[in-house]
Amino acid sequence: MSEPKKESIHLNRLGSPEFGKNPNLHLSKEDKIKIYQDMVRIRRFEERSLQVYQQGKIAGFLHMYIGQEAIALGTISLQGPTDHVITAYRNHGHALAVGMSMNECMAELQGKYTGCSKGKGGSMHFFAPDKNYWGGHGIVGGQTPLGAGLAFAVKYNGDQGCCMCYLGDGAVNQGAFLETLNLVSLWDVPVIFIIENNHYSMGTSQARSSAFKDCLAQRAEAFDMAWDTAKGNDVLEVREKMWTAMDRAYNQSKPTMLEMFTYRYRGHSVADADNGKIYRSKEEIEDYQKTNDPINLYEAKLLKEGVLTQEKVNDIHANAKKEANESAKYADESPFPPVESINQNVYWELDNPDMRASEGKLIFE
Repeated sequence: MSEPKKESIHLNRLGSPEFGKNPNLHLSKEDKIKIYQDMVRIRRFEERSLQVYQQGKIAGFLHMYIGQEAIALGTISLQGPTDHVITAYRNHGHALAVGMSMNECMAELQGKYTGCSKGKGGSMHFFAPDKNYWGGHGIVGGQTPLGAGLAFAVKYNGDQGCCMCYLGDGAVNQGAFLETLNLVSLWDVPVIFIIENNHYSMGTSQARSSAFKDCLAQRAEAFDMAWDTAKGNDVLEVREKMWTAMDRAYNQSKPTMLEMFTYRYRGHSVADADNGKIYRSKEEIEDYQKTNDPINLYEAKLLKEGVLTQEKVNDIHANAKKEANESAKYADESPFPPVESINQNVYWELDNPDMRASEGKLIFE
């Protein structure tokens, strides 16, 4: 067993687009295949993680991203070295999209020391600072002011960039998010709020939980902020709408609210009874899977273009499944955190005593 390879922040931007132009126009054949491949990898990782959970190897919650892959991949495929990513607790897809390995993610799910958060974060708290990926947050809406802070730092440091801050449709009603909208509009902070609207918050339909006129993103008008919507199952439309928002962040230092309409196949978490079929019908789920699945839609497009062959599709799925199985084996063989690590990676000053500036105890026995 080898440790997962850590890589520095990379230019992940596929297609080398110019601002003001459709970012999909210059996607190479290899770029198109990579987007498809990475969407499949997310799907296979999530399916394998569910099996691991059912084996009793994952404690706590497990929020699955199956059905929403086009949003994480479509947006993060445009990430450059001065762009940051932060999200909520349904964070596995974003983690893999920024380039984290399945090994470090699966190990974290099992609370192992080789995990991306040293086994202390679990499913909801994946982190990769070397890739400008800042979590993974369990508090509903709690990541939104942090995302604003990351974007403010980009502006403060004189960089051209943005923070991609993801939240669910239930989090739009949190007070912290509304306060954040006010500040980023007042201060021209280059943050892009991406609402992954899967329609049910935890288990309550959007119609019963949120007051709105036409869509949730329209609330941005109250803060004099630009907004838009996109079909979250169309990875190319996601990229196009995201690139427009990034242009605004880079060149005007202005925030944007994007609402991506999507759907999750599983329950809010695996703790939902029968995958959330209490508050939605089996027919509704099956209809979306048959007609709107983001991977199937993109696959059909690439097959029609001749970019993919059925043989290549089969290979991609087989390789992703193999990688996911190997990550589960890696996690099984990884050690749990040693007792002496209990106070490590808690406070920065505790890990860097020579640079400590505060006084008093940081940890109370």
